[in-house]
Amino acid sequence: MFSVRFSLQPLALLLVLGVSISGLSACSSDSSSNATNTSTLSAAPTGTANTSNRSTSNQAESNVVRIGYQKYGTLFLLKARGDLDQRLKEQGISVQWVQFPAGPPLLEALNAGSIDYGSTGETPPIFAQAAGTPLVYVAHEPPDPKGEAILVAKDSPLQKVADLKGKKVAFNKGSNVHYLLIRALAEAGLKYSDIQPVYLAPADARAAFEQGNVDAWVIWEPYLTVAKKALDARVLQDGSDLVANRQFYLASQQFTEQHPDRLQAIIEETQKVNEWTQSNFTQAAALLSPQIGIDPPTLTEILKERPYGVQQPLKPDVVNYQQQVADAFVELKLLPKPIKVQEVAQSQP
Repeated sequence: MFSVRFSLQPLALLLVLGVSISGLSACSSDSSSNATNTSTLSAAPTGTANTSNRSTSNQAESNVVRIGYQKYGTLFLLKARGDLDQRLKEQGISVQWVQFPAGPPLLEALNAGSIDYGSTGETPPIFAQAAGTPLVYVAHEPPDPKGEAILVAKDSPLQKVADLKGKKVAFNKGSNVHYLLIRALAEAGLKYSDIQPVYLAPADARAAFEQGNVDAWVIWEPYLTVAKKALDARVLQDGSDLVANRQFYLASQQFTEQHPDRLQAIIEETQKVNEWTQSNFTQAAALLSPQIGIDPPTLTEILKERPYGVQQPLKPDVVNYQQQVADAFVELKLLPKPIKVQEVAQSQP
């Protein structure tokens, strides 16, 4: 437990610090009056106590739902549309949106009691559970294997994953792409130790990739499409036939136990915004573009390619897949001990 917390914290701090990206302002400060970037690993958002030792009674009586989100994805759309805010406002409940640059620091905030709910890829909850974070998987989106990939420069001599042997590969440690890299290397007959991992947040990874300081970059959407267009980067391997790459919706155990009605309202509104986006790609892109910093045509292209839908509860095959992800990290000694995903999953038998 001790080793995991302290191995994750420097990474999460790096992620929070490296929030700007050329051509993509996805991690810029939120202009909303009820949202703020986290400045440290466990910092509470504005308007909340600066400690995780909040009493159970105060938490139960709170009329604020705190949602962690990233500058892309369904929760970002949900925030932009404002439908959840309006629904809960009618019940005397306000929503506080807290922006994060990636999944690991988002779940650190969940662990610290700074947020109640959020969404990440498949790998961050694995590390968070191993670190003792009181989280619960409450729902997920369909697989999106093409939503992440290993990129190389257009003129790179690397033509296949096996060519990565001995090369520097940049990626966000503990994120969804971490597992993609593990699976791609294994499929190519390489060990994790055969490459030189360079742990960088998306902004810093892009800079290193663009300057030629790393040989490859493993990254997710929307950074993926932006890099292909702006840098003319070439896909060496995406997640097809290797990983599921699901987005998971996660909540604190306390929130799921004390506020199941609020939790269900979030999930229902998330499904509604998914359905709206599927029928309104252009409008959704126009809504997000000024806030994310990606031009509407590129955003429309990205939105058309991603899967939609919120699936609840988790079926056994999804839980089993997450267990395989966890076991892979244990085998590589990146987690200190085995974990049981089933223990923190709202699932059906």
